[in-house]
Amino acid sequence: MNLSTPLSEVPRIGPVYQKRLKAIGITSVRDLLFHFPQMYQDLSVITPLAKAKEGSEYCLKGTLGELKETRTFYKRMSVLEGIFSDASGSMKVVWFNQPYLKDALLPGQEVFLAGKVVRDSRGVYLSSPSYEKAGATTIHTGRLVPLYRETRGVSSKWLRSVIFMALRSLENIPESFPPLLLKERGLPFLKEALRGIHFPGTPREAELAKKRFSFEELFSISLFVLTERKKLAQVKAPVIAFQPEIMKRFTSKLPFELTGAQKKAAWHILKDMEKPRPMNRILQGDVGSGKTVVAAMAALAAQKAGFQVAFMAPTEILAQQHFKTVGESLAPFKVTIGLLTGKSDRFISPKLPKDFIEISRTKLLQKTKEGGVDVLIGTHALIQDKVKFSNLALVVVDEQHRFGVQQRKKLQRRAQLVPHFLSMTATPIPRTLAMTVYGDLDPTVIDELPKGRKRVETKIVAPEERKKAYEFMQKQVKAGRQVFVICPRIEKPQEGESLEIKTVKEEYEKLSQEVFPECKVEMLHGKMGPAEKEQIMRRFARGKTDILVATSVVEVGLDIPNATVMLIEGAERFGLAQLHQFRGRIGRGRHRSTCLLFSESSSQKTRQRLRALLESDSGFELAEKDMRMRGPGDFAGNKQWGLPDFAMENLANLVLVQEVRAAAEKLLEQDISLKNHPLLKKRVDELREKLHLE
Repeated sequence: MNLSTPLSEVPRIGPVYQKRLKAIGITSVRDLLFHFPQMYQDLSVITPLAKAKEGSEYCLKGTLGELKETRTFYKRMSVLEGIFSDASGSMKVVWFNQPYLKDALLPGQEVFLAGKVVRDSRGVYLSSPSYEKAGATTIHTGRLVPLYRETRGVSSKWLRSVIFMALRSLENIPESFPPLLLKERGLPFLKEALRGIHFPGTPREAELAKKRFSFEELFSISLFVLTERKKLAQVKAPVIAFQPEIMKRFTSKLPFELTGAQKKAAWHILKDMEKPRPMNRILQGDVGSGKTVVAAMAALAAQKAGFQVAFMAPTEILAQQHFKTVGESLAPFKVTIGLLTGKSDRFISPKLPKDFIEISRTKLLQKTKEGGVDVLIGTHALIQDKVKFSNLALVVVDEQHRFGVQQRKKLQRRAQLVPHFLSMTATPIPRTLAMTVYGDLDPTVIDELPKGRKRVETKIVAPEERKKAYEFMQKQVKAGRQVFVICPRIEKPQEGESLEIKTVKEEYEKLSQEVFPECKVEMLHGKMGPAEKEQIMRRFARGKTDILVATSVVEVGLDIPNATVMLIEGAERFGLAQLHQFRGRIGRGRHRSTCLLFSESSSQKTRQRLRALLESDSGFELAEKDMRMRGPGDFAGNKQWGLPDFAMENLANLVLVQEVRAAAEKLLEQDISLKNHPLLKKRVDELREKLHLE
């Protein structure tokens, strides 16, 4: 057995368990061993029976007497009872519904038991304890016991057994990390670290193992972003000369004045595109800060230099919004603009710059291929194999932070040059993430809102003030305004989850039927089909809907100047940066806007976190606060990176992040292609596949 061995070849893991494990991403021995514990239960202290008090949990060591089985009168449930003894005394032990233990636990056998001492009509006894025979190495009792993320039919106890067996059976565990780096930092080698994280002898051993894996994961990310930077530095991009006169003419025709931050951002981008190496820049700015107009300036510069531009948005409605706003801002400049989405293809010609024509998909693709479309705006339909550009120089992507070299090349019919790349995001990126996860992107920040943009009043609403909040919403609707209501989930929670979480479906029914029966209420969530979502958003954008009850799908991009109220249910379940983005969906028109935060939590920590929204309008400030309070998981997309929780937590550790980056840079100076570190190279390639889809 080795790390690559599939689970189908591992003893004790049959087809049923293979299917269950696949549901949590485990298909090989490596996946199994890298399914790290979420926490540990300390059962290392053995308590004498004489000191065991009712109401508390203990780990005990002693001998069992004979177990006797009875059945309850009503449910006919098996009840096993016996006497457990050690040198200090005896106590009754009871197991419910586990008749097989009568054969497994023999009289006089020395065992470890771990459980709670309770009192009821049976007297004082140890209730359904976990057990383990004494003598051999224990993994369920008498030590720090690992607890794992489980799935239906796969318990922590079962996982402990198969992981322990796999660790004992492995013939060879090749070290994936440079030994010198481990020795310099006093970190354990892989074999020792795997044992230390799953079955630590002491808390210190578990911490050292976590530290090793955290360092390795962050090191791999740093290698990935640094190699991406170096790769980009080795390829050529189209040179787009900066033409100040055209930019002056563009800004003079805008119906508003650019902010200082917009001018600075545009300058950085336009100067970057003059270089013969591909730009790889991320434009960060709060919702409504004016990122799109800066991207339009970059697109105009590319078009006037004789090149084409691809502009990608995450949804059809956003693509149509960009088509409209970019089309309006570029109307005086004889730019041909195409719109390519799942179902709607349009074209703006220089002859009719203020209008568009419907066009067939075939004709639009042909025009793009021949260079007859200067700016092609669309959804992910832009990266289909059929879409080819004649002379692509710039790719702008909204709310997707990466677009790899291979993806950019695929869009080019002639792939000698790699287009420049500009990512736009309203999600502020904290400093440590900018150095690691987004270290391959040069940041540009718009930290100033346009003049005249009204401040959104934010309030935390107590449960008893709900009625008053509904009355306020009613007044706003009667005045012709519109309302967003955000819920944390779509449907009722699973068994064991909080019943307090508001669901979109329940809230929609309550608001439409009981609270606002005279209003036009609609709901929107991620499980709906794209066409249905587009129609609902379009009706809301046109003012046909008064109240939109939705999940976080409204977080990105919807521009509804007439919406003046944002009510957020279960606000404690969202990150500050996300709440700030929701808030940014309102306050975009001339009317005063209000964001209402509802929370069922009475926790002081939750209240303190939400109060940060009342005190700050800066997305960057809130992102840093949220990172300190909640950790970086919300920002970095831990599912996408596949990092364990403890490694994600270390993304917030600036000292560690700087140390890791310096070590990665040093290694790449000695081995730029990672030829001497094949396992590290494999990990970097895996990250590239996950993040660039190349």
